[in-house]
Amino acid sequence: MANKGFSFEVVETIAILSEGSKGWQKELNLVSWNGREPKYDIRDWSENHEKMGKGLTFNLSELKNLKQALEKVDDLD
Repeated sequence: MANKGFSFEVVETIAILSEGSKGWQKELNLVSWNGREPKYDIRDWSENHEKMGKGLTFNLSELKNLKQALEKVDDLD
């Protein structure tokens, strides 16, 4: 799908983290941006992934580092 001068493809939806009152969902997806190798991505999406909010994109190494950091958060136990 093309949007404002760039293209993207949601290759895989890994998890839906939350849903807002207007139906947008915060998701962890594997997304290919501009035909590149897919990366892990957390952001809000409208229904059918037609619109998106600002988000964070991670390569596998960064995602592993995030996982290690989250394991140190005591409130997650």
